[in-house]
Amino acid sequence: MSIKNIKTQSLDIILETVISTVGESKDEVFEIEEQCRRDFEALTKELEDIRVRVAFVITENDLLDKKARFARKRLSEVSRNFSKFSEQQVREAYEKAHQLQVDLEMNRQLEKQLRHRRDDLEFRLRSVQQTIDRASHLVSQITVVMNYLTQDFKFVGEALEEARRKQDFGLKIIEAQEQERKKLSREIHDGPAQMLANVMMRSDLIERVQRENGSEAALVEIKSLKGMVRSALYEVRRIIYDLRPMALDDLGLVPTLRKYLQTIEEYNKGAKLSFINLGQEKRLPSNMEVALFRLVQEAVQNALKHAEPTLIQVKLSISKEMVSVSVKDNGKGFDVAVQKENSFGLIGMKERVDLLEGELTIDSSPKEGTLVLIQIPFIE
Repeated sequence: MSIKNIKTQSLDIILETVISTVGESKDEVFEIEEQCRRDFEALTKELEDIRVRVAFVITENDLLDKKARFARKRLSEVSRNFSKFSEQQVREAYEKAHQLQVDLEMNRQLEKQLRHRRDDLEFRLRSVQQTIDRASHLVSQITVVMNYLTQDFKFVGEALEEARRKQDFGLKIIEAQEQERKKLSREIHDGPAQMLANVMMRSDLIERVQRENGSEAALVEIKSLKGMVRSALYEVRRIIYDLRPMALDDLGLVPTLRKYLQTIEEYNKGAKLSFINLGQEKRLPSNMEVALFRLVQEAVQNALKHAEPTLIQVKLSISKEMVSVSVKDNGKGFDVAVQKENSFGLIGMKERVDLLEGELTIDSSPKEGTLVLIQIPFIE
């Protein structure tokens, strides 16, 4: 599916909905974890109380068991020597032994219940602890997902928008190439080709003038013909220069920029263009020279086209590790925070700088002019 068909705002809405849903789920799981922790604390406290009671009942049972054995022994003794004891003594011995046995059985039942409750609490505590551990692990996993969504996917809409702009830029490049071909074809047709056709016609005319009016009139026509040839040659050189300045290959970046800015100043009478070379005047790799020339060309043309400046300053600095170029104008400037549609000139400049692993900085504000700073790493 084409990037153009993807609505970045819809993706942002979907992402926000997912983040909101995941966040709510995290809150619910966290609340479950907190409730389990509260239950764990209550169960722990109850278990401690039960253990204390179990220990107390066991001690009490041991004491009752001793008393019951002693009572049974006393009852056995009374039963064997029945005639030596009164009826009241026999009754008391029997009742005491019976009561102690009943108390012992009841305590044993209580101990059994308490032990069962203790075991149940211990099992529930282990289960609650497992739930707490799972909930804590789940919260950690959801946190990772939230971080992933809010950080790594935060700018997914912007990334897609940037991809869309690049796609549009690629299409604009193709369109611009076709427009350049049309422009070049038109310029050659209307300029040098038309002039050469006129040269052919004038050359035929010269022969007729020489026959009819003599050599003097023919010489006048020849001088006029030379002017036409000179104009045609100028137009051919101008077209070639626009395609790729020959001086860039022959002389290098510094002389070519100087000559280019002088030529542009002649064509644009309302703006003064200055060039300052702050570093060494030396040759750079061919691809870097071409890229830097085109970057300066684009920045200057943007300033002339949009900023209405009276002064444009171009500064070049070539050091052992860096090539820096600044293009500063005193035009009307613009708000760099506002992304303009179809700003393919700036996109193209950024693409060129990125290819050279450099950095492009644009500093501008309304009525304050614009500074374009280009820094390209360079190792001799």
